[in-house]
Amino acid sequence: MNQPVNENNTPKLAQKPSIQLFKAGTYKLNDLADLLEVNNLKSQMAEITVTDNSNGLTVGFFAMQPGVDFEFVYEFVEYKVITKGKIVMRDLQGNKYVAEVGDVVLFTPNVTVIFDGESDGEAVYTAHRIADKMFAPK
Repeated sequence: MNQPVNENNTPKLAQKPSIQLFKAGTYKLNDLADLLEVNNLKSQMAEITVTDNSNGLTVGFFAMQPGVDFEFVYEFVEYKVITKGKIVMRDLQGNKYVAEVGDVVLFTPNVTVIFDGESDGEAVYTAHRIADKMFAPK
């Protein structure tokens, strides 16, 4: 899929009026164990900038298989829609959240999330930020 790129040399989807269909598997997901340097992590993701104006918007794909926990600090608004299996998360207070197919999880800025190693699922997400080139599709 050939798309215009932004300053991070990542695709930018909202270039002109259009309908864009992304079939499952369109983008190769990045191995988070390597990117985040977490041994034995079994999780992958890829994200693409929708628009890079002052109200940046990113869409991405996330998958996680049973393995180790990992922590992520959200500095922006993001939501994930679970499309397969389940994603299990905890907050720093130990509250556990199990998101299953069809569930939507909303993360607010300045929240730390621990993704549980028992997760075995996939999600699509939208974040109110420009895509991070570290997670750009390969």
